[in-house]
Amino acid sequence: MFDNFTFESPHFFWLLVLLPIAAVWYFWKRDKQQASLKMSSIQGFKKNRSVLPYLKHGLFVLRLLALALLIIAMARPRTTDVSTKTTSTEGIDIVLAIDVSASMLARDLKPNRLEALKEVASEFIKGRPTDRIGLVQYAGESFTKTPITSDKAVVLSSLKDIDYSPVLVNGTAIGMGLATSVNRIKDSKALSKVIILLTDGVNNAGFIDPKIASELAVEYGIKVYTIGVGSNGMALSPIGILPNGNFQYGNQKVEIDEELLKEIASTTGGKYFRATNNEKLEDIYKEIDSLEKTEVEEFKYYNYKENFRMLVLIAGFILLMELLLRFTIFRSFI
Repeated sequence: MFDNFTFESPHFFWLLVLLPIAAVWYFWKRDKQQASLKMSSIQGFKKNRSVLPYLKHGLFVLRLLALALLIIAMARPRTTDVSTKTTSTEGIDIVLAIDVSASMLARDLKPNRLEALKEVASEFIKGRPTDRIGLVQYAGESFTKTPITSDKAVVLSSLKDIDYSPVLVNGTAIGMGLATSVNRIKDSKALSKVIILLTDGVNNAGFIDPKIASELAVEYGIKVYTIGVGSNGMALSPIGILPNGNFQYGNQKVEIDEELLKEIASTTGGKYFRATNNEKLEDIYKEIDSLEKTEVEEFKYYNYKENFRMLVLIAGFILLMELLLRFTIFRSFI
């Protein structure tokens, strides 16, 4: 309620210290404020039971209250209405190149590599509200799933729909996945262009050499972050198809061409990461998110509403009431 309530000149509150001093002085001198008459005996006078002599001290209380309100008014109480406008001063265009080969169904990440990636990538996309993002998926061949766009709802929907499909030629065409991503982002006018390429295997398909694709990325000023996903050693992976059409799983050795991924990242000014479990994959995307920050300029507009006027009016009313009481009802006691 009082989050936007401030005082422009709070140093005036020191004057409030004078009020209790004035109160002590008043009650110490109260017997000397009235005229006194000494008599040898008051037996002939009727005892006065009026409460007015006691209530007259309320006049001093009213004056103290008025002074307190005036001091608070001098401190300039006001409410502040803050409106904020943010503008991106440097946009980033990002393409997520996702391996969708059958090996991405391996269950060393939970529930499998592909689903774990989709969950983490979804949070990554939600955390980039000012950037444009596109999706490329590849296996033995590659294609653009979603062109770069600022519509996060479209990107998230497309990401959710990504799944292994037997329509794509099996294999892992890293070079083609990277080349398609470069082609998708090369004409971007953004000041920063980034590709995040994820794979769990070695380049064993396609007709484009990954090194050639990385050189194209350098030519167009595109930075590539590479991620090798898969645990160390053996992983429960698809090894065949059962008569009912489901995959048959068995333990297979995890093979990732880390040297190639490191070279691609190094050549383009990016960085290589290895995700051996769900937590590590999540940490990788958080690190990339921190490395590729969009510069945002924030403008704040302050609208001040002064509230001292009402306090002055109330204090003036109280002083006027004190004067009227002093020279009317309590006149005989002053």
